[in-house]
Amino acid sequence: MPAVGAICDDPAARPLNARFGAAALAGALRTVLAEARAQLALDPRAVPSVAGLLDAAEARLADGARDTLFPVINATGVVIHTNLGRAPLAVEAVAAMQAAMGYGNLEINLETGRRASRHDHLDGLIAEITGAEAGLAVNNCAGAVLLALAALAAGTPVIVSRGELVEIGGGFRVPDVVAQSGSALVEVGATNRTHLRDYEQALRDHPDARVILRTHPSNFRMTGFTSAPALDTLAHFAHAHGLLLVEDLGGGALIDLSPYGIADEPMVQASLQAGADLVLFSGDKLLGGPQAGIAAGRRDLVDRLARHPLARALRLDKLSLAALVATLRLYRPPADPTRRVPVLRMLTEPAQVVAARAQALGVLIAGLPMLEAQTVETQGYAGGGAMPMHALPSRATALRSARFGAEDLARRLRTGATHVLGRIERDVVLLDLRTVADAELPLLAEAIRDAS
Repeated sequence: MPAVGAICDDPAARPLNARFGAAALAGALRTVLAEARAQLALDPRAVPSVAGLLDAAEARLADGARDTLFPVINATGVVIHTNLGRAPLAVEAVAAMQAAMGYGNLEINLETGRRASRHDHLDGLIAEITGAEAGLAVNNCAGAVLLALAALAAGTPVIVSRGELVEIGGGFRVPDVVAQSGSALVEVGATNRTHLRDYEQALRDHPDARVILRTHPSNFRMTGFTSAPALDTLAHFAHAHGLLLVEDLGGGALIDLSPYGIADEPMVQASLQAGADLVLFSGDKLLGGPQAGIAAGRRDLVDRLARHPLARALRLDKLSLAALVATLRLYRPPADPTRRVPVLRMLTEPAQVVAARAQALGVLIAGLPMLEAQTVETQGYAGGGAMPMHALPSRATALRSARFGAEDLARRLRTGATHVLGRIERDVVLLDLRTVADAELPLLAEAIRDAS
């Protein structure tokens, strides 16, 4: 067996050296040689040539150089799809990211020439749109909760209702976040019912408590024999006893969605008006922007968060900050965010508009051999932990192939040149058009033709 250095010095290795670099080629060859030695132990005649070893190394290197992150067409009907990157960005947000790709005034005051804070780009805008005194953003909502508790309650008890000790995606739980902040969790009430007297008892047992944390159970619903104090009642209680009320809203609705049939999603502005001192919410769910965790509330509290060491560890990068600023600006009157913010457009679009899109797709794929396609009524979902099971009346293109089963057809759609994700119901592939943009229809039709 030749040595790694000898193979790398072989003239046949020069193209691979130029393409992948000497270090990468040497690493791949070590792996290939180890595999070849293992094969020799089984068959002493299986001695590879230098050309064979280089071919195996090239295949390994080429596989590692392939892209792993691709754009997809979301035809699942789930609007805020965590596995597909949650909120698709508005064109204004994408343009802002492109503008911020080079050098910019991220942390410099152009008037004075002195250093400034990146929080300045968002502070006034968050305050304007939410009605808060101030605001800042970090890299996600769990980070915002961690920062808020670390800055406001480290070393002291944090009072939380047992019915709000939720687990979010990836196994992250509210008690774990509280513990990591350096706070001590105090559970009150029962799973299904928490009363004001439970908070009173907790305060008697823990007079050094500083914060009541209220968590909106956005990723599940509890019905039946349940109760909890209204937010304004809880705020009055907290303030009467010198406590802060911090609310983790999760979803982050900035407009009233009840006219569109989504009646149980609280607005950030309403929470602040009810007396919450600090409201924490996501940038990439109902707000429809990039991944971010936003804190809106009292000026003195937001300033404490901004000065905490964790604020630097959790801060937004310049591209996410630019996209968030651009998205928030779409909420300024007279702009209509339900038209400009893709998530809101999909959540609020009338079913007849979705039906027209399905009919347009049907025209584009009409006459394909071996494929039956028809428009059917279905239900999409808001998804994304905000309102995971909130049903949205929708229309889908149902595909039945004479050549492939539903699983095979769905796989061919996923793995084609244009990646399409739908869902399977009763052995039929459904492509839900609520989560497909008009501009994606030609690509979707081409993907269906290639897969069928």
